[in-house]
Amino acid sequence: MTRFEPSAAQVAAFHQDGFFVVPGLFDSREISLLSQIARADHQAAAAASRADGEGGAIRLHVENELHDDIYSAMVRSRRIVGTMQQLLGEEVYHWHHKLILKEPRVGGAWAWHQDYGYWYHNGCLTPQLASCLIAVDRATRENGCLQVIRGSHRLGRLDHGKVGDQTGIFDHDRLQAILARHELVYCDLEPGSAIFFHSNLIHRSDQNKSPNPRWAFICCYNARSNDPYHVSRHPQYTPLEVWEDHRIEEIGERRLASLTGESI
Repeated sequence: MTRFEPSAAQVAAFHQDGFFVVPGLFDSREISLLSQIARADHQAAAAASRADGEGGAIRLHVENELHDDIYSAMVRSRRIVGTMQQLLGEEVYHWHHKLILKEPRVGGAWAWHQDYGYWYHNGCLTPQLASCLIAVDRATRENGCLQVIRGSHRLGRLDHGKVGDQTGIFDHDRLQAILARHELVYCDLEPGSAIFFHSNLIHRSDQNKSPNPRWAFICCYNARSNDPYHVSRHPQYTPLEVWEDHRIEEIGERRLASLTGESI
């Protein structure tokens, strides 16, 4: 079990750069359990598919509800929730979580976008939302790792529109000017490492043309004061019960035993 408290430098990086990376946020056993369970649940199961406007499509599975499973144990984990509360400066609640299933050679891209570019339409008045992306597999440039534009969250919300089946930034002249003036960062991650990032941070990922998968798990949170003013596909405020970090392994071992038929 990994213990984590963000440093003052990491909190400062979130506000200055819009993101920071935490190597090994989840230990090898925790991420192994997540990988095995996620693949048992979703490898052959139907998942949403969104064309990327580049000839490919990305598969994902989104959940708005929390359950007694390893995904919810991670969402509720003190190491993530406590960090989010420090970053957003107040109580947070579960906005949603999702698995990104970027398969070898066929995994699609995500167009340049800000999460608040579309969460704005879910009734959130401010961009007081943030996400934690956890690498299930090793993420590299070759298999389509996350790319971010450092400091772009301070530029405000940009206009978004349809890019394939996705919602992305369609003001290409402004986007090119941003890329010319701000640093582009490729977020290579080892399994279990994570990136915390602001909802206005501009980011994307390329298609996976490598022989290696790039699955990722993303936990998204909203500030309590940013409770949506209307009902949408994502939930309005409800208190989030925070679980101690050891619950991840306990619940994961129980689920894995049920999959393999072994007793624990």
